[in-house]
Amino acid sequence: MTMTEPVRTDAPMTGAQILANAKALAPILRERAAEIEKNRSLPEDIVRMLRDSGAFRIGFSRDWGGPEMTSMEQTEVIEALSYGDASAGWCAKLGSDIGLHANFLDQDEARRMFTSIDMHSAGVLPVTGRADRVPGGYRLNGRWSFGSGSTHADWVASGAMVFENGEPYASPDGSNPHESRLFMVPGDQIEPVDNWYTLGLCGSGSSDYTITDVFVPENHSLTFDNPKVPNGPLVQPDVIQRSMCGVPLGVARAALDYVRDLTMERVDMLKGSPWRMSGIAWKDNEHIQITLAECEADYSTTRAGVYRALERQWEVTADGIGTLDDLTPDERVAPALTGWQAFQMSKRVVQRLCDILGTAAIRSGDPMNRWLRDSMTMAMHPTARDRVTQTVGAHLVGAKPSMRFMLGIVDKPKTESDE
Repeated sequence: MTMTEPVRTDAPMTGAQILANAKALAPILRERAAEIEKNRSLPEDIVRMLRDSGAFRIGFSRDWGGPEMTSMEQTEVIEALSYGDASAGWCAKLGSDIGLHANFLDQDEARRMFTSIDMHSAGVLPVTGRADRVPGGYRLNGRWSFGSGSTHADWVASGAMVFENGEPYASPDGSNPHESRLFMVPGDQIEPVDNWYTLGLCGSGSSDYTITDVFVPENHSLTFDNPKVPNGPLVQPDVIQRSMCGVPLGVARAALDYVRDLTMERVDMLKGSPWRMSGIAWKDNEHIQITLAECEADYSTTRAGVYRALERQWEVTADGIGTLDDLTPDERVAPALTGWQAFQMSKRVVQRLCDILGTAAIRSGDPMNRWLRDSMTMAMHPTARDRVTQTVGAHLVGAKPSMRFMLGIVDKPKTESDE
């Protein structure tokens, strides 16, 4: 497979500089969107542009020479890139997870693994693989679906169940009768499966991949309940999920701006007087005015909810003492719930805007066509499905959530007092 050669970039960048770079890159991504989609993965020069913009380093702390950006700032970067192209924003988000993964790995080993903060990752969290314990580490085997960006990643993180001597391996602390972990494997040790032919996010390269009998050292595996750096906002168990909603927010904003610009220019000749060659301006059409206003309201309230949820979470954990357990139940569920809402809002807004455009939106060359397919596809992601709302609702009423990891809930080992 072809990998993008990581380049060490010693010049530091602030979060503001990276965001400015992402906004400057967005028009280029928009211009290249059809090519990205046709390629079915990000072209190598686009990956290089993302790397040079600083997009892959947004999760790294100052101790690593990174910008130490807040979850809100990271989400803004993903929004800006997704405004240009959803697939590029999607891959940038997953690529930037490498800096977050670093917080859950032995620090000395992580620095040997990640020789540049501009390296980038991919991977699949669901535990569909098998890891057999052997001296010094694990033998990893399996097939993972939806490996977005895995064709150009430096490291690939894959979830797997752990076995020992052919039997399920129980966590030594008693917290899990069958342990699962995330395993970091160099990108050139996976085998992509060319099966990414899909409705939307076509350029994300989210094909399956296999790993066959690859040795993974013990200290190249991690769990999100065991950080290797001091407590803080970016070492909470849910950290890997937060900026994903930047993609639907960016797409919705792009579609809204596009249709608003069209509305300022277009005239509907079918409703005018043909013999006078006059017509009704779209901006004077009451239906279009109402639809745009309602879509703006949907977008604005959703975006505000996303950022307030992240801000509150950050406020509680920023002192290095607080954890997610210090949030109220409503605060605890807010990031997952507003993130879910962002995906649903984007799909809903883009669909309504396509209704305004009518047959123009079905043409392959119209960007609304792509945004419609992208928004529908990303809404199939686990963070946008009903299991999220079930998880939230269950937590609020004290019942059993089905996706506890979405709320950063970690099962504590039992003690004698629990018996």
